[in-house]
Amino acid sequence: MAILDDISAAVEKGKAKLIKELVPKAIEEGLSAQQILNDGLLHGMNIVGDRFTRNEAFVPEVLVAARAMNKGTELIKPLLAAEGNAPLGKACLGTVQGDLHDIGKNIVKLMVESKNIEVIDLGVDVPPEKFIETAVNENCDLIMCSALLTTTMPMIRNVVEAAEKAGIRDKVSIMIGGAPITQEFCDQVGADYYTEDAATCANKAEEILKAKGNAE
Repeated sequence: MAILDDISAAVEKGKAKLIKELVPKAIEEGLSAQQILNDGLLHGMNIVGDRFTRNEAFVPEVLVAARAMNKGTELIKPLLAAEGNAPLGKACLGTVQGDLHDIGKNIVKLMVESKNIEVIDLGVDVPPEKFIETAVNENCDLIMCSALLTTTMPMIRNVVEAAEKAGIRDKVSIMIGGAPITQEFCDQVGADYYTEDAATCANKAEEILKAKGNAE
């Protein structure tokens, strides 16, 4: 429908003010919150994510698009709950202990949220115990660890070991990323998935959760 195309385009262009006008209009036209989310808001954000993957869009564009998308999701959140539409899954995300970098982590959060996945942002300098405590208490499906320094990379192994010790290793998938991280390192420390950028991480998270949903 035209209104959904308009919402998607507004997200792409980061027009948050326009989103606040279009979403109520779509509701008035009788569209479900799920339709507005999937075919309007998320559709637009996914286009930006794909462009970001191809280096055709840059961080500022991603941030303004995400802000516009979030304005829309705020408007339909009560309706989504009433319709019984739950998020695809839940992830806890953070930069590991000793590391204060957050720009990459913040972009990952926005991209993952654009896949209708709930993200609990733990911030930076996050100790392994915090990842595990959150995963247990919030019933997370994914633990996402970012490390931007070679000196903090080993902390990821501690997260994996803490998950094993807590007995949740078979319940959560551990995803890792950051400039110095490689697939070889991922294999060495026993994490589940390495992704090289935020958009790829979001796509992989969606894939994991959809597969998990089908298995349950």
